[in-house]
Amino acid sequence: MGQLEGRTAVVTGASAGIGLATAVRLAAEGAHVFITGRRKAELDAAVETIGPDAATAVAGDVADLDDLDRLYDAVRARGRGLDVVFANAAAASFATLEQITEEHFDRTFGVNVRGTVFTVRKALPLLNDGASVILMSSVRADDGVEAFGTYAASKAAIRSYARTWANELKGRNIRVNAISPGTIDTPGLDAVADTSGASGTSDASDASDASVIKSRFAAGVPLGRIGRPEEVANAVAFLASGESSFFLGANLYVDGGENQI
Repeated sequence: MGQLEGRTAVVTGASAGIGLATAVRLAAEGAHVFITGRRKAELDAAVETIGPDAATAVAGDVADLDDLDRLYDAVRARGRGLDVVFANAAAASFATLEQITEEHFDRTFGVNVRGTVFTVRKALPLLNDGASVILMSSVRADDGVEAFGTYAASKAAIRSYARTWANELKGRNIRVNAISPGTIDTPGLDAVADTSGASGTSDASDASDASVIKSRFAAGVPLGRIGRPEEVANAVAFLASGESSFFLGANLYVDGGENQI
């Protein structure tokens, strides 16, 4: 029997990368996982990967409150409340201070901050006593990577919310914690790497070569490589389970020592 047997979980941004790996892991621990993301075809494929009996897909954008309502209507219809929320969905792109546009700022904060706030806010009526809420922060909130300031600031906001909400919800025995991955090999990293040339952070000759960008990140990791989505999923599963019962308001780094050594 898994550590989450009979539990209900929500994972946002679950069509690929860390979100998908986490949904797979939570389902393997016995949870029924509601997954959401903007691309329906990828979500449908994710359900097949997770297992149709273990996952329900609800397409939507976490920055759209109507889409979040549809997600939680589906959870409510199942009639078992909600035990785990992993607010994972995020948007990232490079832009220096001079290059920041309203669109860049609004999209980044709209998904990463507004989306996270209302993912959790709208889950509150459904959360069972003893539920676990895990917020996706990042080592980028700490390290000042050039041209990544908007993303970094959004992730610093998430870390701050984790502390506040942990204090606000502890009376319901709901644990709120954050997770801060380092550089992880995901489709999202490939997409960010593809934007780096436009931001002036790499030479035009290698701007489209994601492997070059990944190798540069890997060079800054003490373990000598970037991480795998499954390694982050393992940490999320720990925070979702009773094994982390004395974790509250914490920020768990999964970064190969990138921001620790």
